[in-house]
Amino acid sequence: MSVEDKELEDFMPALELSWTDAATERMKNVPFFVRKSVIRGIEQYAKDKGIEVVDDEVVSRARQEREGKAIAEARKKRELENQAREEGKDVRRQFVNFSFFKLDPAYRRLPREEQEKGKREFLDVLEEYDAESDLIVLSYNLVGVRADADFMLWRISYDLEDFQKMTTRLYQTGLGRYLNITYSYLSMTKKSMYMDYINPEHEEDRTHIIPGKAKYLFVYPFTKKREWYLLTQFTRQGVMDEHIFVGNKYPSV
Repeated sequence: MSVEDKELEDFMPALELSWTDAATERMKNVPFFVRKSVIRGIEQYAKDKGIEVVDDEVVSRARQEREGKAIAEARKKRELENQAREEGKDVRRQFVNFSFFKLDPAYRRLPREEQEKGKREFLDVLEEYDAESDLIVLSYNLVGVRADADFMLWRISYDLEDFQKMTTRLYQTGLGRYLNITYSYLSMTKKSMYMDYINPEHEEDRTHIIPGKAKYLFVYPFTKKREWYLLTQFTRQGVMDEHIFVGNKYPSV
């Protein structure tokens, strides 16, 4: 077991009540990614009941009650979401695309004048969309850091068709005829349903993106499969707690 694994295994949040040794050890048997939310719920249950010391029996009763509340809360949430949709209160979300381009080496063997003409045509399309449309475009240079792509375009728009129209225009330029898209990731903005208890300062409106805050950008695909949504809300929150816990160890990234 690595040091980091051991650290996660023994990690216990600050306790507000007194716990028996047996109850504490029982919590250490709970996987890290659900431990914090489980402990928080047990202590809240004890406070509501006027209990000052958490023992095995309190742990068992609290978890039974919590599961019942989770079912009721999930049902209520679905009802509210359905009501909001019926009333036309859906938040307008943005489409986000990350397209990675690889340049055919044959382009570098073209006459200098033809290369410059192709680049100018390509830049004209970028500048046109940047100035005259609601589409936001940012470019990132990958030369020297990746072998499978030379640059990346980060595009944000309320209309999905903007990406298709712009890409078609780019391919029609002198430079575009020598480009291949090696990766293309499409997503939509959405307000997170998971609370950042470890670092609440991260909470923000994620339905709208304000790009260009930093010089560098890290892109990694993050797809939740259907098995994820078969987990309970508390289990998913616990997994996100672990994800956030690790991420906060590297604030410069």
